[in-house]
Amino acid sequence: MPEYLYRVITADGKEKKATMEAKSTEQLTSILKNQGNTVISVAEAGAMRKDINISIGNSIKARDLSIFCRQTISILGAGVSIIEALEMLKDSTENKQLSKAISGVHEDVSKGESLTLAMRKRKKAFPEMLANMVEAGEASGSLEIAFSRMAIQFEKDDKLKKSIKKATVYPSVLVVLLIGMLALMLLWVVPTFMGMFEDIGSEMNAYTMGIVNISNFVGDNWIAILVILLGSFFGLRSFAKTQAGKILFGGLVLKLPIFGPLQVKTACARLGRTLCTLLSAGIPLVDAVEITGRSMDNYQYKKAMADAKDQIMRGRTLSQPLKSSGLFPMMVSQMVGIGEETGNIEEMLENVAGYYEDDVQTATDAMMAMLEPVIIIIMAVVVGSMVIAILLPLMDLYAALG
Repeated sequence: MPEYLYRVITADGKEKKATMEAKSTEQLTSILKNQGNTVISVAEAGAMRKDINISIGNSIKARDLSIFCRQTISILGAGVSIIEALEMLKDSTENKQLSKAISGVHEDVSKGESLTLAMRKRKKAFPEMLANMVEAGEASGSLEIAFSRMAIQFEKDDKLKKSIKKATVYPSVLVVLLIGMLALMLLWVVPTFMGMFEDIGSEMNAYTMGIVNISNFVGDNWIAILVILLGSFFGLRSFAKTQAGKILFGGLVLKLPIFGPLQVKTACARLGRTLCTLLSAGIPLVDAVEITGRSMDNYQYKKAMADAKDQIMRGRTLSQPLKSSGLFPMMVSQMVGIGEETGNIEEMLENVAGYYEDDVQTATDAMMAMLEPVIIIIMAVVVGSMVIAILLPLMDLYAALG
C-alpha cells in the first residue's frame, strides 16, 4: 500500500504530522476522522517527504521493547481492549520503526488475526521470544502477565548489554587515542625536531635514529599502512560473520584472560533469565532451550544449547548436557540439576540469572578498574619513548657546547 503524509488537529487540540499506509487518500481521511481528528492535509509521501529513519542493523533496542511492554500492561490493566491499546501505542511510541510495526499489528488484529500471528509477521520488530510469550498469554487468558514477564526480561537484557558495552567501548576509545597519539608523534612531532637537529648539524644516537627511521617509514607509506589497517579490519569483520568466523572467534574470545570469563558469565545470566521467563509461561522445555540458544551471542553457546535440545529430546535432563559441554561453570549445572530433582527449576534458573547478572556488573567494574591504568601506562611508555628520542640529541648538543 502507498504511504501518505498527513497533518491533523487531534481531539485535544494539538497539531500532529506523521505518515501512514492506506489504500487511498479517501480511506486515510476516513480513518483519521473516525479517530476524532480534524484533517488539514493528506498527500502521498514522496522520497524526499517521508519520515527519515536511518538505522544500522536493528534500531529497536531492548529498552524500547521494555517500554512497549510496560505501556501495554498499564493500558490493558485499565480495561482497554487490545485493539484500542495498539491504537494508543502506535501513536505514543517514540521509536519510529517500532511504531510502524505496532501500526501493522493493529491493522491485522483489527481484521481478526491473533496478536501472536500479527507479531510473528514482523520478526524484525518483535523477537521470537516475545511472540511465544504472547501466544502463551493468549492461550491462558493472562496476557498482562506475559507482557510483565517480558518487560522484566527486556530490562535485564538491556542492563546486561550496557554492562558489556561499557566493558568494551571505554578500552576501545583509549586504544584509538593511543594510536592517534602515536601517529601524531611519528608524522609531525619527531620530523619537526629531527629537521631542527639536522639544520644545526647535531649527530644522532642509535636509539634516536631508530625512532627517526620508523617515523620516515610511516611518513612515506602512511596511505598504504592506512589501507592495510582498514582492509584488515573490514576483512576480519566480514569473516567474523561467516560460519567459520563465528566458530573461530567464538572459541578465541572464551580463551582471552579478561574477556573470556566475562563472556561465560554473560552467557550464564542469559541462560538463567531467558529459560526462567519461558518456562514460567508454560513454554515446553525443548522449545525454551531452542529459543534460549538462538538468543546467545557466542556461537559456542549457540551450539551447546542446540546439542542440549537434541539430548533432551532423547530423554536426558537439561543439567547433563550443560555439564558435558564444558562451557558452563559447575554451579550452573548443579543448580539446574537440583531444580529438576525438586520440580522447581524456574526458581533455580532465576537464582542463576540473579547471581550472574550481579557478577557481570562486578566483573565489568573490576575490568574497567584494571584496564584503565594499564592502557594509561602503555600510553605513557609510548609517548615517553618518543620524548626520550628527542631529548637525547639535545643533551648531546648541550654536552658538546659545554
